[in-house]
Amino acid sequence: MSTPISQKGFNRLREELDNLKKERPEIAKVIQEAREEGDLSENAGYDAARERQGMLEARISYIESRLPTFNVVDLDKLGGEKIIYGATVRIVDQDTDEEKEYTIVSPDETDLVAGGISVLSPVARALLGKEVGDDVVVDAPRGRIHYEVVDLEFKGEALFN
Repeated sequence: MSTPISQKGFNRLREELDNLKKERPEIAKVIQEAREEGDLSENAGYDAARERQGMLEARISYIESRLPTFNVVDLDKLGGEKIIYGATVRIVDQDTDEEKEYTIVSPDETDLVAGGISVLSPVARALLGKEVGDDVVVDAPRGRIHYEVVDLEFKGEALFN
């Protein structure tokens, strides 16, 4: 399955991957030095380095597995009447009149965009393909939530400013 991502989001992941790979030799050196100290059963430095190495390798594996699944999208070329990746949507809860604004982004960009939600989240999945004026039902842990789409905007790369 292909997941949309902005060029900025994709570049950030590539940069993170490069930095993590550069960290590998340093961690290996710390582990080797701790081994040379002898008894590893009570060596906190060794345990911490092994834990860091495990987290580092897990993150590298995660990013490497995700990169081929991305479809890089030019946010400045997006537009239209339907909600798609990159859209900023304002919705109103039909029961509480609470208004919310979300921008639909890749799972790896949610921290880059204020109000960003993953394109794979239940709310985003319910919104995709809808238009202003449409009713949307989201199955949430607290039950079904009924929203109305009240605004749709495409901000392009300005999402990241």
